[in-house]
Order: sequence, then C-alpha cells, then structure tokens
Amino acid sequence: MITATFEYLRAGSVDEALDMLRRHGDDAKLLAGGHSLLPMMKLRLARPEFLIDLGGLEELRYIRRDGDMLAIGALTTHDMVSTADLSRSDAPLLAHSASQVGDPQVRHLGTLGGSLVHADPAADLPMAVVACSAVMVAQGEQGRREIAADDFFSSPFETALREDEILVEIRIPRRAGIGWGYEKFTRRANDWAIVAAATLGGRIVLANMGGRPLRALAAETALAAGASAREAAALAPEGMEPADDMHADAEYRRHLARILVGRALEQARG
Repeated sequence: MITATFEYLRAGSVDEALDMLRRHGDDAKLLAGGHSLLPMMKLRLARPEFLIDLGGLEELRYIRRDGDMLAIGALTTHDMVSTADLSRSDAPLLAHSASQVGDPQVRHLGTLGGSLVHADPAADLPMAVVACSAVMVAQGEQGRREIAADDFFSSPFETALREDEILVEIRIPRRAGIGWGYEKFTRRANDWAIVAAATLGGRIVLANMGGRPLRALAAETALAAGASAREAAALAPEGMEPADDMHADAEYRRHLARILVGRALEQARG
C-alpha cells in the first residue's frame, strides 16, 4: 500500500521548519523517523498535502547534562537513548524503555520526539517520560516554552503542542541510583503493550489503561502511606476506564495492571 500524493519539503533548520508550518498550516505534517506517521499515511488515516522532513536537523540529536537535568534532543533515536552512557546512568528507566521499542531497525531510525508527539496510549516512551517527571520543550514563533509530561498527553494521538510548535527537547531529572521498575505485557515480542507499568521515585504510571499514560494515584498514595507493594498494586487500576478491544477486555486489563504494578514495585525495591 502506498500513500496519497503529497509534496515533500526538507527543513534545514528548526526556524525553517517553523516557517513551513506557518505557511502550510493544517495541510502539513512533520516527519521525524517516520515509523508512526508513514503507516498512518498508507492507511489514509493521515493525508497531509505537505510533508516536512526534520531528519536532517542534527541540532536536535544529542544527549547532554544540563545541571540536574538530562537534556535530550527530540530527534535522538531510540537506540541512542537506550545505549548512551549518560542516559543509562542518569535516566535508566527511560533508557530501558527505549530499548523495548520495536526491533533494532525501528530503534535505529525512530526518534524519541516522534514517539512522544505521536502519543499512542499503548507506547512505551510516553509512559516512561511521565514516570520520569520529564519536561517537554516546545519551540514556536513566540519562542520556547516548557510543558510538564503530566500535561503533555491529552488524549489518543493528541498532545498539548500547538499547531505552530515543534517539540525540540526532552528534559529528564537526573535520578542516578534511584530504584525503578518497568513491566510490559504483549501478545508477541515487539507488539504494542496490552498493558505496561513503570515506576520511579514514588510515581506509578500505566500505559494502555486509557487514552493517555495514566498515573495510578490511589496506588501512589497507598505506597507513600507505607503500604506494601502488593497492597499498593491492588489499587493500581482504581479510577481508570480501560477499553475493550480485540486483544483484551477492560477487566483483563485491570487484572494485568495489578500484576504488572506489583512486579514493577518489587523490581524498584530491589
């Protein structure tokens, strides 16, 4: 299957990409690694008239320390995030989550920013950045602004980015030495998660239990009050309304949430 006809534009800088967005508006889509957008275009779920390729913007491909934060450029690939010494030491939960995305081919081409902006509620990395208390840096014609990961994901495939903005950087608090946990249940290797769980520093986040990554607030509160991992995990799906689909019904997803959160908490405690 091939895509509908579109005009290909290659941006030479962030400013040039922003100018292209301004000129073409709703008719344009940004292309990073392409592993999320291109399949949607082939299925006619997305039909942009203009495709703005950001792939040549090396200025958005980096991992570096910035005080007590780890700064990661939006075009940094999953493979870079999962293997770089800085991310493995300062943000090990994010590094591990990136290592679980797709297969090696996807990880070498897919980008952190692309996955986050795509905002699939079953994806690994949106869940991970919420668990890590990340901050997203968006750039538009009015300059840069920061958006907390908790506020970035609004609904399936929708984020807080404005139409004239580009995600340029992800900032992660450096948490070397702090226990973390990550669990994911799939039908087959490389599949999207039926349910996944991540925990770090008292935060507990679930994927595919709603239209965006959801914090298990009841479980977090119980854990802070001294509950055991098992007791807190029993509360993980409280207040959530997971969907029924061909892979699992809502009650099975609630069951998985309890199991996976329990495992993730035990992993975090060592």
